Amino acid sequence: MNEPLFDLLPDYSEARFPPPRTFQDPAIDSIIAGRRAGHRVQMLCAPTGAGKSYLGLKLCHAALKTGRKATFVCDRKSLINQTSAVASAYGLHQHGIIQAQNPRFNMDLPFQIASVQTVMERGWHDTHLIIIDEAHTLYQSMVEHVKTTKATVIGLSATPFSRGLGQVFTNLINAATMHELTESGELVPLRVMSCTRINMDGARTSDGEWTDKAAAERGMEIVGDVVSEWTRYAESRKTIVFGSNVRHCEELCRQFNECGVMAEVFTHATKDNERERILSEFSRPDSAIRVLISVEALAKGFDVKDVGCVVDCRPLRKSLSTAIQMWGRGLRASKETGKTDCLLLDHSGNIVRFIEDFTHFFYHGLDSLDEGEKLDRSVRKDVSERETLSCPKCGYKPFFRRCMSCGHETAPQAAVAALPGQMQEIFIGKSRVAANERDLWVQLCSYANSSNSKNPRGRAWHLFRNISGHEPPRSFPFSTDAVNVDPAIIRKIKSLDIAFMKARSAA
Repeated sequence: MNEPLFDLLPDYSEARFPPPRTFQDPAIDSIIAGRRAGHRVQMLCAPTGAGKSYLGLKLCHAALKTGRKATFVCDRKSLINQTSAVASAYGLHQHGIIQAQNPRFNMDLPFQIASVQTVMERGWHDTHLIIIDEAHTLYQSMVEHVKTTKATVIGLSATPFSRGLGQVFTNLINAATMHELTESGELVPLRVMSCTRINMDGARTSDGEWTDKAAAERGMEIVGDVVSEWTRYAESRKTIVFGSNVRHCEELCRQFNECGVMAEVFTHATKDNERERILSEFSRPDSAIRVLISVEALAKGFDVKDVGCVVDCRPLRKSLSTAIQMWGRGLRASKETGKTDCLLLDHSGNIVRFIEDFTHFFYHGLDSLDEGEKLDRSVRKDVSERETLSCPKCGYKPFFRRCMSCGHETAPQAAVAALPGQMQEIFIGKSRVAANERDLWVQLCSYANSSNSKNPRGRAWHLFRNISGHEPPRSFPFSTDAVNVDPAIIRKIKSLDIAFMKARSAA
């Protein structure tokens, strides 16, 4: 067999990427370190605004420069074109597109941008690096290939909460948290208004989640309120509305249009030529379309920066990931238009149901893929008393322990007491359990290491916070020393675990 003519292959060394943001190179370094540690299949959790395409394409470029092949896999038609355009803008214009009837199909090129549906139908090709966008969407044939291929596989997702991800991806890396991206100006703050609520009392459920049909039928009852309250609070803002099914979306659209507001529906039923027309128009700064209405087609990977309002009319009990994806469509910053915040008109009650877990994810990201899976499997009940809670410092609503606007935090009641004095001995009840906070931290690290936790540092961090009432100092490095753990600490941890399991069971 003749050797390939490498001098005829594209030269990708001239590609030019924008300067990385502070967290992007460290995220790539963590991916490389994970691969060197033996993790062939890794997940990169990167919220809206973190630049998933940038990170994925930069990893592809690193492989291409060394003469290897790279494939960027997308799960939606609109994302194929979007990724291709971004790659070309970075100088990676010499790529093939694996998609039915796409004129850029060319398997001779070492860089491919592929539709996951087409690849699954035609079969996987030979490549050294596979980047999977929206990797929380698990396709069985893709899972089987990921487990058997020799290629390095990197999943990208803002919400890696799907069941079974931890059995496929062996390492989780948080590129940045939503809080960090808000602080750096990549995202804008979310300003919430609790509006006329869809009444879901007694609505039909399936596997703990309200059915789309039941949610849509209840949602029909307040369509007029949705339109009138949008007119009152957000008339000047480009808006995305999420309904429960196509019929619900069409009725919302009809009533917006009857009030003289130009609205369009964008769902799985929208034809390709209509999709292109709608997206092209809505992306214009002076778009005639003021309101775009969808079930889920706009919830993932769709970014129009000047969207200033999200209307949530899709009640959920379990899927925090769907809620985050919906709300995230309006969080991307738009300095060109002077956008300073995103208004969430909550007709669903989702912000109240999910506020505890959303606040934690906003500030800390995910500790493990198993934790993400639990977040999408736990049924939340309505907690009406939370509706009136607001931040005691700035008044932001809703508020749970730590404000997502100003960062004010209400510390949980400390389970330990620190006696005055230089050493600050740590007591649980009347038992002295540690000479000082560092001693407590080292014991908790040792306990977490010995408990087979997938994320021992995260486990130790949470235990320290729950026991002491505050976060461990950042100056405390994670300890790998095996030390004796005071029996009173072990008893306290067990009581915390039991309380946690009871709370989950009750939920």
